[in-house]
This record gives sequence, structure tokens and C-alpha cells, in this order.
Amino acid sequence: MRRLKLPKITLPRTRRGQRRAVQIVMAGCVLALAPAAWMHAVADSRVRTVADVPARDVAVVFGAGLRDGRPTPYLAHRLDAAVTLYRTGKVKVVLVTGDNSRVEYDEPDAMRAYLTGRGVPDGRIVSDYAGFDTWDSCVRAKKIFGVDHAVLVTQGFHVRRAVALCQAAGVESYGVGVAEPHDVTWYYGGVREVFAAGKAALDAAVRPDPHFLGPREPGVTSVLAAH
Repeated sequence: MRRLKLPKITLPRTRRGQRRAVQIVMAGCVLALAPAAWMHAVADSRVRTVADVPARDVAVVFGAGLRDGRPTPYLAHRLDAAVTLYRTGKVKVVLVTGDNSRVEYDEPDAMRAYLTGRGVPDGRIVSDYAGFDTWDSCVRAKKIFGVDHAVLVTQGFHVRRAVALCQAAGVESYGVGVAEPHDVTWYYGGVREVFAAGKAALDAAVRPDPHFLGPREPGVTSVLAAH
């Protein structure tokens, strides 16, 4: 059996070369961590709880997957927080934003059904069917639904990215980070955020259009005008 030969790594022999190698490694680490540091700088002061978040007209609930056509436990917990915000008068409208790229997969309608089943009037819920990622949801909230101020509802490991991106998209935001037990999903989400921070920083800098933009929709403004 032929043995696979791995490339040999040669370290610098001189002290100057070693110092240079250390500087390169440190610079790489700084660059890798810079997006996460940016998110914390922008969002830390804007992360609150359901009890102490400032009142805003609109709550934005981000999709988090379906299981057999129903919200996953993580998404259900986000929706439970939105129900509490509505019942306590902290918000007047709930904008549910998620993926409906396939006929058989409809996050917004599943989210709407969950909310109405827990007492939120159907007329106070607005659906965004093209919230394919956090940036898309934030941009569409601003440009399509006319949201200028919002409470963002998501898990704690995601809330800073959501706040930072919505701030960059022009939505003045506070975030409610829903607490979860530290299970496998929680750890996966935390690790994923480290890598997602880079894309978030790029989106905030470049500000690309979402996958689908389309015409403005009056859902949010109509509900607010009626109430």
C-alpha cells in the first residue's frame, strides 16, 4: 500500500523570520475575529429581555426551520417571546420572515398559524415569504414593509448579528435573545455564528440587494394605521 506523503512544514530558522511568522499568525487571528468584535460593538447595548426591551410598533421574528410542517422548538420559542411582547403591549404588529422557496416548505405560514393559535389576531401578523437569510430579512423589512423601528426576536447566539445587520439596513433595532438550554443545537448555532460574522460584516459594508426585492407591501403600515 502506497503511503501518502504530507507536505513538510519548514519553520523559519532566523529569529527575524520567526518573529515575522508570529506577526502573520496574529494578524490572521485579528482579521478572523474582527467581524465578531464589530457585531458586539454595534449590538451589545441593544440586546434586552422580553421584560425590559423598549416598546416598538413592530416585532420581527426570524425563521428557524420547520419539522413536519410545524415550527421547530427553537422557532417556537421565538414565537412564544413574540406572543408575550404582543400581549404586554410592547409591539402592535408581528412581522414573520422566513423561507418559502419551495411549495412544500412555508415558514411564514407555519409561524402565522402558531401565533394565531396562541391568541395573536391574524390581522396583526404580516408575512415576509422571502426572508432567506438575516440580511435579506432586514433589508426587506426596511425597503418592502417600511419598518423603521423594530424589536428583533431570535436566539441569544444570533441576536447580535440580527441587530447589527438590521441597523446597517436602516432599521433602528433592539434585540430579544431567547434563552435556550446548552444542547447540541445551541453549540452548533454558536459555532456557526463565528463563521457567519464574516458574511455579516461584508453584507453591512457592501449592502447587496436581497435575493428578491419587488414592490413595497403595505401590510405593516396598513395594520398600524388601522390600530
